[in-house]
Amino acid sequence: MKIDTVLFDLDGTLINTNELIIASFLHTLDHYFPNEYTREKVIEFIGPSLHDSFSRLNPDKVDEMIDMYRTFNHEKHDELVLEYGTVKETVKALHEKGYKLAVVTTKRSDTARMGLKLMGLEPYFPVLVGIDNVEKVKPDPEPLLNALEQLDSSPERAIMVGDSQYDVLGGKNTGTKTAAVAWTIKGREFLEAYEPDVMLETMSDLLTYLGEDSLG
Repeated sequence: MKIDTVLFDLDGTLINTNELIIASFLHTLDHYFPNEYTREKVIEFIGPSLHDSFSRLNPDKVDEMIDMYRTFNHEKHDELVLEYGTVKETVKALHEKGYKLAVVTTKRSDTARMGLKLMGLEPYFPVLVGIDNVEKVKPDPEPLLNALEQLDSSPERAIMVGDSQYDVLGGKNTGTKTAAVAWTIKGREFLEAYEPDVMLETMSDLLTYLGEDSLG
């Protein structure tokens, strides 16, 4: 069955929020655990929900840690978020070819929309499933199934594109194809171990994989 639906993770996939996320974690963790966390250690927190990450560190302070993280994150958002090459062109091409598109993220939907808007991607995504729209997050299939239902699509017609193991596993658990991005901060080899259906060197490779004309 031909794929006509593409589900995208947001952070580290569509938009380069790596520096923003790392800075937000370091800001928060330096407050609660002074001088304990390096940039390298913080990278391990990228992927799971904030609640899951902070629960492991201090279950009693989870809510206030999340508040501190989000306040800093919002303040620095437009300053630290960067673009990935060929993302906008690829998303635009998929939209024009009639693909059904959605974002599935562990971010809150309002923050996710900030990122899409900043990068000019918002018009292409009628459906966005954030952490505030579901009970369970990736790799659980719930958020992907939620997006597919809103798009009136099904797993066998879809591919999940992401930069972490949670995206690849979420796709496998849902029954979609999976695409991993080689620019992941986790490292290409790390993601390859989860056996995605395709590894994208650049986002425009997705067009080739789907049998569409490349961007040239």
